[in-house]
Amino acid sequence: MYPPIEPYDHGHLDVGDGHLIYWEVCGNPQGKPALVVHGGPGSGCTPRQRRGFDPERYRIILFDQRNCGRSRPHASDPATDLTTNTTHHLIADMERLREHLGVDQWLLYGGSWGSTLMLAYAETHPTRVSEMVICGVTMTRRSEIDWLYFGVGRYFPEQRQRFREGVPEAKSDAEVLAAYGRRMADPDPAVRAKAAHDWTAWEDTVISMEVNGSPNAYSDRPPLAATPCARRSRQLWTASRPDPGGPSPSAPPKGPKPRRTISFRAPEGT
Repeated sequence: MYPPIEPYDHGHLDVGDGHLIYWEVCGNPQGKPALVVHGGPGSGCTPRQRRGFDPERYRIILFDQRNCGRSRPHASDPATDLTTNTTHHLIADMERLREHLGVDQWLLYGGSWGSTLMLAYAETHPTRVSEMVICGVTMTRRSEIDWLYFGVGRYFPEQRQRFREGVPEAKSDAEVLAAYGRRMADPDPAVRAKAAHDWTAWEDTVISMEVNGSPNAYSDRPPLAATPCARRSRQLWTASRPDPGGPSPSAPPKGPKPRRTISFRAPEGT
C-alpha cells in the first residue's frame, strides 16, 4: 500500500432519477486513469482504496455508487426508493462519470460485488476499458447467492441459526431475504438497525476465515453505513434467487468437510 493521500478534486454528479453521485480524484492529474469500483454492494469507497496505486503514475478515481457513502439520496433512509438502483443504472453512472472527467479509457479495479459491476460495464463499453484488475471474483449468479446465504451455513450452523432467527416471521429459507427487506424498510429506526446488524453479522461470518478477514468488518459499522449495504445486498440477492425447484448448491456436500477453506463466498467447485 502507498502512503495515505487526499483527493485533489471531488464533487457530486447529477446522473438523473434524483441521484447525485459522489466522486473524487487523487494522484497525478496527467497519470493513467484508474477507476476503483467498490463492493458491498452499498459499502461506498474508502480512503484506504486510494492507496492501491502509485500516485505518481496514476490518476486514481473513486466514486460512491447510488444510495451509499456520500451519494444522495442515502439508503439509510427507508423512504429512499431503490428501484432506480440497478446494475444497468450503475453502468450508466460509470459512463457518465467517465465523460464528466474527460477520460478516454480507464483501468478498472475492484472485487466482490465490484467485480460483477466491472465485468458488466466492460461488456457494455469494451472500448472504454484498458485493463481490469479483479480480486474476490463473483458473478452474482443465482447459485452463488444461494450459497452465500444458505449453503455455506453448513459450516457455521450456530451463526446461520442466529441469522435465521433474526426474521422469525419467515416460515422457510425462501422467505428469509424478503423478510429482512421488510424489516429494513420498517418505520422504526431500532427495527431497521437490528435487521442491518443481523444481516451484516452473517456477512462477517462468511468472510471470517479469509486470509485478510477481520472480526466484525461489516457489523461494527454504524447504522448509517451498515444499512445501505444490507438494503442493497437484499435487493440484488433477492433478484438473483434460484427458481423454485431448481438446482441449489445448498444440498448436502459429498465427502468430508474441508479442514481449512480460504473463502466461503463462492459455491464449492467454482
